[in-house]
Amino acid sequence: MKKNLVILTGAGISAESGIKTFRDSNGLWENHPIEDVATPEAFHRNPALVYEFYNLRRAQLLEENVKPNLAHKSMANFQKESSKYTTHLITQNVDNLHERAGAKAIHMHGELQKARCSKTNNVFNWQDSFDENTNCPCCKQTGNLRPHIVWFGEMPLSMDEIYKLLEEADIFAAIGTSAQVYPAAMFYQIAKQSGAKTVELNLEKTGASLDFDLSINGKATEIVPKFLDDLEKEKLNFKD
Repeated sequence: MKKNLVILTGAGISAESGIKTFRDSNGLWENHPIEDVATPEAFHRNPALVYEFYNLRRAQLLEENVKPNLAHKSMANFQKESSKYTTHLITQNVDNLHERAGAKAIHMHGELQKARCSKTNNVFNWQDSFDENTNCPCCKQTGNLRPHIVWFGEMPLSMDEIYKLLEEADIFAAIGTSAQVYPAAMFYQIAKQSGAKTVELNLEKTGASLDFDLSINGKATEIVPKFLDDLEKEKLNFKD
């Protein structure tokens, strides 16, 4: 019987894929605090600004240089081919790089290439730009479509499913994430309390590194393929 591997990925997994952060070192975007384009209140106050921000981010995914990297591809291959693990992938990222690599993932913070009707909550695949003048496919009205993104102050998606996976995990791996933003910051703790071994893979140490059973540092494209290969070959050394 296969064991359960639960992987959480964050921005670090896409850093080598040409994805721009859209956030300056001072926390601003186009001289706007990032919260001004990522909250329900901001959308109500200035929808044009919010639409513009997400239209630009969505368009970036179509740029030629933005493509899945070796970390995305190795996880997709492991999910399909591992003889020892059933792999469940949870991502904080709103890009489509896991899917383009061939993986199936739960997007707890939504997806850039989807739009949602604010009246019916119906979700639609959407690659083009849209704004307050775009007709909604289900209600046929303008102004009801919003980015299918979890904003600050909103509840992440699929949390019941995620908690169940964490409780059933044999191995939990956090890849490219600081593990310090809630509720994702609790994931390794929930998995550990349920008996899972926990692994952190990140460019550098984080504030939670010592709490993991194993911490591996380096570029995602280098450490993720090796980690998965070592996991399959049972070559990893966890803390007792």
